[in-house]
Amino acid sequence: MQNDTTQTQEIMAKRTAKNSVFLDLFQNKRYLLELYKTLHPEDNDATEDSLTNVTIENILTDNLYNDLGFIINNKLMILIEAQSTWTMNILVRILLYLAQSYHEYFQRTSQNYYKSKKVKMPRPELYVIFIGNKGRKPDKISLSKEFFKDADIDLEIKATVIYENDKDDIINQYIIFCKVFNEQTRQHGMTQKAVMETIRICKSRNILKEYLAQREKEVVTIMMSLFNEKEILKMYVKSERHDADRETAERMIKDGEMSLEKIARYIPSLSMEELKEIEAEVMQFA
Repeated sequence: MQNDTTQTQEIMAKRTAKNSVFLDLFQNKRYLLELYKTLHPEDNDATEDSLTNVTIENILTDNLYNDLGFIINNKLMILIEAQSTWTMNILVRILLYLAQSYHEYFQRTSQNYYKSKKVKMPRPELYVIFIGNKGRKPDKISLSKEFFKDADIDLEIKATVIYENDKDDIINQYIIFCKVFNEQTRQHGMTQKAVMETIRICKSRNILKEYLAQREKEVVTIMMSLFNEKEILKMYVKSERHDADRETAERMIKDGEMSLEKIARYIPSLSMEELKEIEAEVMQFA
């Protein structure tokens, strides 16, 4: 069993980063500018050339997160995608992402924040794109309110939350794309059919139609890779739980207060054969 765990951990460690549709879409400066103009329609000076993509790779080492950063007209724009599970912990993600973004910015611009000369910083704008239903969720979230009961703390993070609406902008189209995808996976499971149906439906509804038409093969590859990553993650979690159950059973066998039959009732994930194997190992080193 130890070899299976080691192999699973090696798979986790060796898996390569896969772009999400979110990042693939907005790596294209045309769509990135469209996103920015959705948030700042008043900025007539914005061009593709004025955009600098500063998305951090592998933030917090988990490639399943979709975090986008770019700089334009002295603004540091950070958009964090939240899937259908709502959590205020996303403010912590934003805080860490913002700190790392500024750190990399100072390195790129050769600014030393240990010296007396005041550094120059782009102004932060923080957004959360929520894929689930809004319900009674807030339009604005803040670190002080959610974690410190509105106390006057020495650090604050505020973010605007973007939900599905009746507009036809690129952000809303992306949210609808994700909802169609979630619906198709509920119908067809984690299959290529779910991916192909998502693309077909969205193209017919004029949702990211041009992007999907131009990048259909790449989108299929990206989304199928996402399935693989999720399956690997499930394997890893299952393996970790199994190891924990084995350790618990080992301690119970060493205590000698329960029969193997009773331990099996408490830890149903372990078969009687496996419990006998653990008992033999315990007896060997007793």
